[in-house]
Amino acid sequence: MKTIYPTITDKVAVITGGAKGIGGSIARRFSAMGYNVVISYKNSKLKALSLIKELSQFGVRAVAVCADLATEKGARILRDRVIEEFGKIDVLINNAGTAWYSLLVNMSEKEIDSVLSDNLKSCIYTSKAFYDDFAFSKTGSIVNISSVWGIKGSSMETVYSSAKAGIIGFTKALAKELAPCGIRVNAIAPGIIDTDMISSFSEQEISEMTKEIPCGRIGAPDDVANVALFLASDLASYITGEVINVSGGYVI
Repeated sequence: MKTIYPTITDKVAVITGGAKGIGGSIARRFSAMGYNVVISYKNSKLKALSLIKELSQFGVRAVAVCADLATEKGARILRDRVIEEFGKIDVLINNAGTAWYSLLVNMSEKEIDSVLSDNLKSCIYTSKAFYDDFAFSKTGSIVNISSVWGIKGSSMETVYSSAKAGIIGFTKALAKELAPCGIRVNAIAPGIIDTDMISSFSEQEISEMTKEIPCGRIGAPDDVANVALFLASDLASYITGEVINVSGGYVI
């Protein structure tokens, strides 16, 4: 595979929610480039273990950690395991999250808290857990996975949109906070991507959504993974606090 990226050696990338979908593609992309990889998961144990076996074929070390990142304790469990295994972190991809389709009026307090916690609080707590590791090392990159709904909002996904918008605000603020330490913080806002999140839609519904995308297709997880790799690399050494829209022109 031709690439403009140099082969990476002895670097560690942590991908939350990395067992499947966008997170799984990011893990594969980074492993293929030579990164040692840690993926976190909460419920997808079998998929996580299967992916770890797959990643080891790239000749790198790969570890799966079960942790509920919606809690500070869970984020700390992930951090401690990473440091125990590798002694450092170079890249953090905050990808963990869940979608929820419902009218706001029909959502319970528990459901609202769950969506906010799984998407926004997990990003905050995980970044906090690794904060000192990044700050004292004076090098590294954090990439937060937001959504186009965090930019433009979506009916039936009001709380999810709010959480993803929060990630964008968090990204910009943390970028300013960590820039003096040499740490870059950016976000990716994926559009409609072919993952489990759209599996409940019918072919007709997906066809209608595709008509609204100027590039004429639904995005692939690799489309997001490629941007994550770029933002983590030295090719993006002068980019921080940015939100990269990966939506095939859906949001312009």
